[in-house]
Amino acid sequence: MTMATPALDKLAAAPEELLARLFTPMNVDGVYGRTGAYEDVVEGLGRYISTLRPKGAEVFRFPPVVSRTLIEKSGYLKSFPHLLGCVCALGTDVKRVTEAVARYEAGGSWTDSAQASELVLAPAACYPVYPIAAERGVIGAEPLMFDVASDCFRREPSKEIDRFQSFRMREFVAIGAPQQIQAFRDQWMARAPEIAADLGVTHAIDAASDPFFGREGQMVGRFQTANALKFEMLIPVRSTEKPTACMSFNCHRDHFGEVWGMKTADGELAHTACVAFGIDRLAVALFARHGVEVGGWPAPVRAKLGL
Repeated sequence: MTMATPALDKLAAAPEELLARLFTPMNVDGVYGRTGAYEDVVEGLGRYISTLRPKGAEVFRFPPVVSRTLIEKSGYLKSFPHLLGCVCALGTDVKRVTEAVARYEAGGSWTDSAQASELVLAPAACYPVYPIAAERGVIGAEPLMFDVASDCFRREPSKEIDRFQSFRMREFVAIGAPQQIQAFRDQWMARAPEIAADLGVTHAIDAASDPFFGREGQMVGRFQTANALKFEMLIPVRSTEKPTACMSFNCHRDHFGEVWGMKTADGELAHTACVAFGIDRLAVALFARHGVEVGGWPAPVRAKLGL
């Protein structure tokens, strides 16, 4: 299912120019230092997204790491093991640490002695909020609303400017009865043209699926698309022919309700949905559309971002 949209506009800046002007390589694909001008736009996006926050939404800002057990219980390990990053450490055992350092100094690898910790790098911003909501008991007549954000990591090295390994994500999350959650997701999709207009970009909305792992995962992805559980806002970043997913609108059905035992007042499993803002992709899309000099951007766009 694709929603009709205007023709996508010509880009003002090529990916090569954006990489050269806004980022500093850090010797790992998809990991960059960012300039002050770029971070000003990121902060502006944060202010703008805050004006969109659902009424009554509770705000959480999570660290870039989450517990390994949380991710395992949530099902991320089964669905996306190829994207997951585990935090490993040498620990405090003197013999193991000393041998690891000596091996490195002799030309070998010290990481052979590292052991997995209880932490993994956060793959998305919303995962910690579900157990928080579950601890509060039955979901009342009104859905729970959250505004969450986190630095995230997905292990997909790339030289492309729209695919970082380390990136920022902001999400509005709703937890409640099925019809409430479907309405939440649909309302946000209906607001996509408003958001695109505020940012001065053209866009398309298309059905999508997450990058599930393996043959079984491909079947899950087809189910996700066939049942219209995920849509993406596509904005030109590298080209107008192949625009980039910069926002997503997701229905999880009762998956997290079942995982965390969340129920509504009628005793049914709670449903969840989220609208996710890819902060770095949106920032890059703005530079690609309007140029690398923010002072030359359209005044209405700068006003929306407080720039």
